[in-house]
Amino acid sequence: MKRGELAESVGLSIPAVSERLDKMQRKGVIRRFSAVVDVKKLGLDIIAFVHVNVTSLKFYPDFTKEVQTEDKILECYSITGHGSFMLKIVTRNTADLERLLSKIQNWHGVSSTTTSLVLSEKTFKSGHVLSVDIAPHIARAMKEWAIENNATHYCHWFQPMTGSTAEKHDAFIAYDKSGTVIEKFTESQLIQGEPDASSFPSGGMRSTFEARGYTAWDTGSFAFLRKVGETTTLCIPSVFISYHGDALDEKTPLLRSMNALNKSALRMLKILGNHDASRVTSFVGAEQEYFLIDNFMTADRMDLIMSGRTLFGSLPPKTQQLEDHYFGSIPERIIQFMHSLEKELYELGIPVKTRHNEVAPRQFEIAPLYEEAHLASDHNLMVMEVMRRHANAYGLSVLLHEKPFAGVNGSGKHNNWSMGADVGGNLLEPGDAPHQNISFLVFVVAVLMGVHKRAGVLRASVANTGNDHRLGANEAPPAIMSVFLGHDLSRILDEIEEGKVAEAAVREHIELGLAQLPKVQKDNTDRNRTSPFAFTGNKFEFRAVPSSANIAIPNTVLNTIIAESIDELSNALEARIESVANVEQAIFEVLSEKIKATKAIRFEGDGYSKAWELEAKKRGLPNMKNMADAMKIWSNPSTKELFIKYQVLTAAELESRLNVRLERYKKDIEIEAKTFVMMIKTLILPACLSYQKEMVLSIDAMSISSKKSKIKMGDVQIQYSVLGKYSPNISKLIQITDELEKVLHGLEKQKSLQAEADYCANKIMEKMVELRGVTNELEKETPRKWWPVPTYFDMLFTS
Repeated sequence: MKRGELAESVGLSIPAVSERLDKMQRKGVIRRFSAVVDVKKLGLDIIAFVHVNVTSLKFYPDFTKEVQTEDKILECYSITGHGSFMLKIVTRNTADLERLLSKIQNWHGVSSTTTSLVLSEKTFKSGHVLSVDIAPHIARAMKEWAIENNATHYCHWFQPMTGSTAEKHDAFIAYDKSGTVIEKFTESQLIQGEPDASSFPSGGMRSTFEARGYTAWDTGSFAFLRKVGETTTLCIPSVFISYHGDALDEKTPLLRSMNALNKSALRMLKILGNHDASRVTSFVGAEQEYFLIDNFMTADRMDLIMSGRTLFGSLPPKTQQLEDHYFGSIPERIIQFMHSLEKELYELGIPVKTRHNEVAPRQFEIAPLYEEAHLASDHNLMVMEVMRRHANAYGLSVLLHEKPFAGVNGSGKHNNWSMGADVGGNLLEPGDAPHQNISFLVFVVAVLMGVHKRAGVLRASVANTGNDHRLGANEAPPAIMSVFLGHDLSRILDEIEEGKVAEAAVREHIELGLAQLPKVQKDNTDRNRTSPFAFTGNKFEFRAVPSSANIAIPNTVLNTIIAESIDELSNALEARIESVANVEQAIFEVLSEKIKATKAIRFEGDGYSKAWELEAKKRGLPNMKNMADAMKIWSNPSTKELFIKYQVLTAAELESRLNVRLERYKKDIEIEAKTFVMMIKTLILPACLSYQKEMVLSIDAMSISSKKSKIKMGDVQIQYSVLGKYSPNISKLIQITDELEKVLHGLEKQKSLQAEADYCANKIMEKMVELRGVTNELEKETPRKWWPVPTYFDMLFTS
């Protein structure tokens, strides 16, 4: 930057700027002036950062001398943590880089090196479009890197509206002009793909015959190599759109919502005096809960294979009531599985950190470090995929359903969400004096406003078939959206509402009274596991997210509703600041009004209690207990206006998502009901009839023998009474199964997708619950040798 440009940017004259620069140079504040060279224009296409481990301090002087002899090493830093030194290297191609790395590895004292290639600083950090000038170089480097690591194929890896991922593999080969097969991977193949879109859900956005669809690389998500057995594939995380540009995936709306949040939050930061921030993004850490059971048991449970949950099952005397599984010692086979899983996840660049036993028997959790929301979404989908593969290698099945076993804890995906600015850090970090941290208070109140205004939309974002069985089931948050802030933050907001600013509570210590143990620092707030949306120190934990779901959906909604609330708060602040001389006074006046207006959404008590359900109703908070009810909010004009205004979803895309989710709900329940009927007719009923027959023959034989022996008829009658209790349940089983089949036929008569969903929730599910009850009763009375499927005891406590 020239001195004239610098003077103009800071509003000073050129002589004044020159004088200040000279003074800073004399004092040593400015050590030197330098020119920034575009290494790409010099033909140096490869930029790499290399961690170098040097075994001993005695080798450090020799190492630094060697570094100075290599003109391709631009920078060298001595660092802590992994690696003794960090080198920044530029070369013409990967072959030059390999030669230099081989040379470095032979220097005295060097034990190992780890290399990371730079793709593009602007493209990946600032969200810029991938330049046509850069793309060919990146494509070439990625192809060379992939082939060097034994990759034979590449694919665009995307997230259609199926809840999982999709990919089409192509080999790195093509014909040249002479007809010879060559290795080829162009910039166009990197940036764009063209899978057949006809068989993916579109919710009516395209006709069946309109098959063309496009994938496009999300340059903010890094490509990765996936190794399965002997094969290695280069995977390029992508968005998926139709021929007309409509989003056919879950990632495109997430990226749009992040853009909306960025714009709204930057506007607010400028109002608050932060003019340096240029980017705000949402960060997510998704804690993944899951069950592991033996493969051979899954194979004998048709319901687990078809629907992911057990449609019936009698609880054993002990389940989780002794509270001895949570954080308990991890079994040997399970920890071997976890280690194998984590090893591959690290290789894929997924920063998993935590593993532990969960509350229910055979239930566990894996949790990552926090990442930008779109990366977190990619990585969580990869975690679920890799988890299944590694479990199978250990003879295990992963159950990701929200409620695979009735009567014990279900599984969720605790979605820890926050906002961060490139200058200013975590916007939800209270610091040591939250009562004085105006930026923190403003963004917390914006979150309250968003959840309060859009509670129904937030509830709909976590609606799926499995979550109907989990939410409100005494181990998961209720279907009523509320926010838990904790005692201290609640007190501060209450004080602001009353027109005064509270002092922050002093961080306390818990005195254990034992000399050999340290004092334990006490957090300013407890944790409320019954809250669906709880503040946990410097983030909000959205605990209602389903364990099997793509987290892109709830985070798209979160980003959008908070963008809206930030804008509403910005409007109010700008209007008040114009009329009040003191900016801080204006901010606190507006915060006071908004805190009062959102008080209904705050709840610090037991979310499991019946009393809260009644209180929430008085407060006017929605309580949508099943997916069919929750989905209706998507048709609300206000909901449509929200997503269209913030350019997250078009009207057609909103309608398509409603249609896709209603249709999925109907299909899920229809599959469950048909599976239940089939299991009753082909497994349960034959087994019960066989046992009944054996019982009849045994008691009849006893009755006949009683005439010739000393067996009393009273004893015979007692045994007939056992048969008298068992047989009516078989009759009920037959009757209710027939009724379920008749109810299923009624599904065809419904006139719309919403009508089908309502019918499934209120008719089919009701009859399935009734059938489950009588099946469980028969299981309790049927000997294990006759019962045809693994029981809860078998699956949760054996092997």
